[in-house]
Amino acid sequence: MNKEILKEGFKTLCTAKAMTKLYEDNFKVVSKYVHATSRGHEAIQIAAGMQLLPQDYAYPYYRDDAMLLSFGLQPYDLMLQLLAKKDDPFSGGRTYYSHPSLRDDDKPKIPHQSSATGMQAIPATGAAMGLHYRESGSLFMKRAESSTSISDFKERDSHFRGNSIVLCSLGDASVTEGEIAEAFQMAALKQLPILYLVQDNGWDISANAEETRAQDAFEYAKGFKGLEAISIDGANFTESYQALEKVIKTIREERRPFLVHAKVPLLNHHTSGVRMEWYRDDLEEAKSRDPYPVLKNQLLENGFTIAEAEFIEQEAITKVQQDFEKALNAQDPKPEDLFTHDFAPTPIVEEQGERAPKGAEKVVMVDCALFAIEEIMTKHKECLLYGQDVGGRLGGVFREAATLAQKFGDERVFNTPIQEAFIVGSTVGMSAVGLKPIVEVQFADYIWPGLNQLFTEVSRSCYLSNGKWPVSMILRVPIGAYGSGGPYHSSSVESIVTNIRGIKIAYPSNGADLKGLMKAAYYDPNPVVILEHKGLYWSKVEGTKGATSVEPAEDYILPFGKAWVLQEIWKQEHVETITIVTYGMGVHWAYNASGALDMRDQIEIIDLRTLFPLDEATIMASVKKTGKCLVVTEEPSNNSFARALAGKIQEECFKFLDAPVMTIGSENMPAIPLNSILEQTMIPSMEKVKAKILELLSY
Repeated sequence: MNKEILKEGFKTLCTAKAMTKLYEDNFKVVSKYVHATSRGHEAIQIAAGMQLLPQDYAYPYYRDDAMLLSFGLQPYDLMLQLLAKKDDPFSGGRTYYSHPSLRDDDKPKIPHQSSATGMQAIPATGAAMGLHYRESGSLFMKRAESSTSISDFKERDSHFRGNSIVLCSLGDASVTEGEIAEAFQMAALKQLPILYLVQDNGWDISANAEETRAQDAFEYAKGFKGLEAISIDGANFTESYQALEKVIKTIREERRPFLVHAKVPLLNHHTSGVRMEWYRDDLEEAKSRDPYPVLKNQLLENGFTIAEAEFIEQEAITKVQQDFEKALNAQDPKPEDLFTHDFAPTPIVEEQGERAPKGAEKVVMVDCALFAIEEIMTKHKECLLYGQDVGGRLGGVFREAATLAQKFGDERVFNTPIQEAFIVGSTVGMSAVGLKPIVEVQFADYIWPGLNQLFTEVSRSCYLSNGKWPVSMILRVPIGAYGSGGPYHSSSVESIVTNIRGIKIAYPSNGADLKGLMKAAYYDPNPVVILEHKGLYWSKVEGTKGATSVEPAEDYILPFGKAWVLQEIWKQEHVETITIVTYGMGVHWAYNASGALDMRDQIEIIDLRTLFPLDEATIMASVKKTGKCLVVTEEPSNNSFARALAGKIQEECFKFLDAPVMTIGSENMPAIPLNSILEQTMIPSMEKVKAKILELLSY
């Protein structure tokens, strides 16, 4: 082994070890916030961290503080997070110790990730998938500093001695997670440049491997053809460094995935809140595999003296103590710091372009979306489209991606397996490497496996990275009941999605709005969910011709948070008036009901267009003018977005109201039945909205 590598590795190990001891010695101070340390895992972490380069992407997990030190971070940096200080370089005091996110020029890039066990594997694999496509030669990258071609990118990479790779660090217990299988499957299928580094200490929390695992990660990886795996002694620095050196060189050159299973002891608590002495029966055996004396002996065997080794160790202890005292005195966040970086600023704040070009023909809603994506992909080569069945053979089950694969190729428009978690979560990594993915969940009913990633990874990345890693993506979700779709193809899910903070949500009622919002979503640096009602796609449902539109021009953009008063009335003192607030299919029920009642002069209809951000100003102004309000939704109304909105309206407009704010939605049953009679009985209709309007007007 190179003596300088050994010296650097030993210095970093001593620093991590000293930090663990200092935390234990100052337990009452540092245990205010939960933390875990790398004690016992240091050798493999440092061996990996020392070999990553600034163009690489790393996804460390919550025990990887030694790896972070090997990237060049100082104990002080980590302690600022330990103590949740304002200048915590990762999150500004928002998230736990060793939950890093970093975008420094001279260090590996660390996108945000949660500590939900194993969930980092999908975003990490998404980053590797992004690198794969970025290197394909078919993409033209738009980077913040300039427009850079693939050849320029590779030339820049050569400066760092090789192509970028992704490192995803995992505990062995997390490999039992289903989302790990999705990540491994895609890495093997696409042959992605990713290293899964699995640190196996034999424990989950209090459950050990014998209780919870049929096989270890090395054995498990054998089931994934194309994912090569090795198993090593992760407590031996020299063995770890040399093994990883070969693996990383292979990934850089051959662009294929590896799994390294590293056996390590856990020499400290699971976390500061779960003490090892409460349940561990193997502590003496674990101490016999301590990586510290092994590396110290390797240092001595390579010509270092005992005095030199002890000097390195004492220097590390002194540094850790000094940094801790400095961190204790660092500034805490201020209350107002809570309200920053929930979203990255968007450049789209006003309606732009031509909504209804002269001479343009009316088109159905699904085509407006299709044409919008075609225009985006033509102009922006960093845009990719993927999901189930969107590829060339079918072009989406609703033909919403028809012809796109033929026009842009299988590299940019491609099918995925039945993996909603991967479809959603991979966008985090794709965005991190500079791509803009548009992905699709085939039906709203299928979004549930993807909610884990949408909530924990996609929505929180900007906020918990203190603005460093907003996730730029669009998730298309066909939604709603149409044509006897039955219980697995008819659901409305907006109440679930609107309860996920950190994402923007559109729910258009017509093609022009869909196209304009799709363009706004593309230029927005934040995650966007677009809910697209299947029953409006072709306007085949009676009463939905209004969903067809003159196709807006290519330059048309409709900002989020701007409701449309599609039927405006004036304030009337001696006539009962009402505001209907709705979205999606509800817009058509409301409009047709007002016409059937011959009350277009008495009923103001507000089409929300976006559920977040919500145009509260337009809503409240209308309700204060009319004095009565009905919120129309397709969802079952109990505990719904609509009911919450009704409550907000009642709170804001109480002294202007002549009646309680009412809602109408589907019947509150567990699912929409297949039978068409039962389906129609369950969901709203124009006739049901008419009856509710009359009830409210007569109140």
